[in-house]
Amino acid sequence: MNLKCVRCGRTLDASISAVRCACGGLLEVRHDLGELDADELRRLWTGRRASLAPEDRSGVWRFRELVAPPGEMVTRGEGNTGLYPVPELAGWAGVGELFLKHEGENPTGSFKDRGMTVGVSAAKRVGARVVACASTGNTSASLASYAAISGLACVVLVPAGKVSGAKLSQATAYGARTLLVRGNFDAALSLLQSMADELELYVLNSVNPWRLEGQKTVMLEVLEMLGWRAPDWVVLPGGNLGNTAAFGKALEEARDLGLIERLPRMAVVQAEGAAPFVRAFESGWTDLRPVLPETVATAIRIGNPVNYPKARDVLRALDGVAVAVSDREILEAKALVDRSGVGCEPASAASLAGLKKLRERGVISEGSRVVCVLTGHILKDPDATTWYHSGCFEHSNQPVEVEASEQAIRTVMGRL
Repeated sequence: MNLKCVRCGRTLDASISAVRCACGGLLEVRHDLGELDADELRRLWTGRRASLAPEDRSGVWRFRELVAPPGEMVTRGEGNTGLYPVPELAGWAGVGELFLKHEGENPTGSFKDRGMTVGVSAAKRVGARVVACASTGNTSASLASYAAISGLACVVLVPAGKVSGAKLSQATAYGARTLLVRGNFDAALSLLQSMADELELYVLNSVNPWRLEGQKTVMLEVLEMLGWRAPDWVVLPGGNLGNTAAFGKALEEARDLGLIERLPRMAVVQAEGAAPFVRAFESGWTDLRPVLPETVATAIRIGNPVNYPKARDVLRALDGVAVAVSDREILEAKALVDRSGVGCEPASAASLAGLKKLRERGVISEGSRVVCVLTGHILKDPDATTWYHSGCFEHSNQPVEVEASEQAIRTVMGRL
């Protein structure tokens, strides 16, 4: 196992503490797949489900042969999230079969926990004292929790006034030194990266290659739950594009190992107000032009995604597409996901909204088997849910205030 720069191709030892190459390029973890056997891996991973050991009960470390070197594992039992068949939503979107992979079921309520269990374990391995991140909310909540249980100091930079109170409360409650930056996420991340060496901070944004190894296990779980038969499409929200890079890496490794016979296609969905990746895709990958992001889907309110090079290569390899959806489309899709009993935060619903748009355009065919990834819990942004259902939208469900009388109750109940 080693690290390789995706820009200059330099190979580095996996034990180094740097999260970028000296040339400034992103690093990627490379596993020696030739030493692994697909049948043995399936047996190992299935058998660990019956174990009571913390590293086996984790839906990340259960797949440790494809994650990180042996050593201390900082875990909260992350992963093992639900994969829900939703035939009514499949009908709404116009596809043959639809599953929702709900990463909001992780310990702090988002997929970030998969990356943080590996990233914070790496921080311990390299002797870091202080871990840090810039965040739109979920990253800070997750890092603060994993830092606390590992005994590391934690600093988080979040855009002032631009983060859900629910997410901000998690970071502060878990004990992180929380800095409210008068700027957006991209400004916060730029500041963090420029000062990390000076302040001896171990950066745990998705620029850190170990983060992506943890997030990679979302796809390993999906494939396992589908009997190692790849779906036709994987659809996911796109913000800083860490999941796009991680999921593509997982799928290609699974194919190369013989765990699956073919690769699915991938669709990355961004909000119209924060869609630099979509614009780059539509331009034929001529370049990435950062934007000033604005969207109700705060978790993907990112205008200069750090993982662009990796994500671009993934879409090329998987014959993927990128599409933008409006805030209105995101909230309507969220209402349907919520009504199905599964529920999600706004950014998660971009995946379903994007699926419907791609189906209407004929990019995704009618009989397709699709997995949409939901990245965060419904309670991550309760204000957005309350606002939607207080309005006159297609799927709004306004609470009804009644007098404290039987007749008033009967009147309302008669409308069901």
